[in-house]
Amino acid sequence: MPTKSRTEQLVERLRDLQASSGDVEAAAIVSVDGLSMASSLPGHIEEDRVSAMSAAMLSLGERISTELGRGALEQVMVKGENGYVILTAVGEEAVLTVLARKEAKLGLIFLDVTRTVDALNQLV
Repeated sequence: MPTKSRTEQLVERLRDLQASSGDVEAAAIVSVDGLSMASSLPGHIEEDRVSAMSAAMLSLGERISTELGRGALEQVMVKGENGYVILTAVGEEAVLTVLARKEAKLGLIFLDVTRTVDALNQLV
């Protein structure tokens, strides 16, 4: 049986995250320079746009966290009327972007995201 490529393994982790919670609508792994590494996004969402925005938001979040004495950035969360966008650093080189429904139980989402990041750290 052939070994799975890194991208296939990353996509598999994203699908596992979505399978573990019905409240996770989509997910992507993006490099800090804004390039998509893997994604599980619906067709109406542009992967390149998500990648660029995720990298920019993570960078801004890191700067805010540092400048305001909050230490190393762990997560950025954006709440909109239709749900959440959660950005979590994966090592030094990537970010996990998760789109969650507005009814999501955030504690469970954060737990699933933490588990996913731990798994991704082995791959990135």
